[in-house]
Amino acid sequence: MTLLTAIGFPLIALLFFGLLFKEIKKAIMATPWTDEKKKKVYRLLLMSIIVWAMVVAVGSLSGFAGRFELFPFNIMPFVLIPLLTVIILLFQTDTNSIIEQINLKAITQLQVFRVFVEIILWLMFIQHLLPVQMTFEGSNYDILAGITSLLAARFLFPSRNWMIAWNIAGLGLLINIVSIAILSMPTSLRLFDNEPANTIVTQFPYIILPTFLVPLAYILHFISLKKLLRKS
Repeated sequence: MTLLTAIGFPLIALLFFGLLFKEIKKAIMATPWTDEKKKKVYRLLLMSIIVWAMVVAVGSLSGFAGRFELFPFNIMPFVLIPLLTVIILLFQTDTNSIIEQINLKAITQLQVFRVFVEIILWLMFIQHLLPVQMTFEGSNYDILAGITSLLAARFLFPSRNWMIAWNIAGLGLLINIVSIAILSMPTSLRLFDNEPANTIVTQFPYIILPTFLVPLAYILHFISLKKLLRKS
């Protein structure tokens, strides 16, 4: 079980980012760009992910991310850099061209990865690595987004309004657990005093949760909402 919790997040990230990049590659190939530009954009995206993985690994393995006496500077860069990067990219013309070709149903189904994330979080809780409020036994309801993703892709897909509502609800669930995670850390902002404090997400490989899996969830929502709202 300990091995499963250790390799769980890396495996989920590799599998589902791989599936996302497969969909993005299809979308890029469907754009009216030249072959040279298509290859250049795709390589740039892959290199960006590789560089980010190296930054995260160094920040975690060096112990910097776990230095809570430096909060918020120890963890916030790992949270804000991907978020701000994604937001900026969403307003680029080239990004719009890719989003127009994205398969909305496929990326909605990818949100099922959140079910597996929640199972790993629960296993970490029963191993006393995480506080209960970060699991579905506590105040984390993010598993609902994962469970309903396949249903949304199957039954809500024809309705733009319902799909928009589902994506907004999914973002709300994500904001809820991210807030709980921050308020469970050993900082001046700590609201949940039960032990253990949420420190393990700054350690490798668990740091993959806030630096890759949380971004994966909001990237899928942002792409979906951008596509849905543009069509509206």
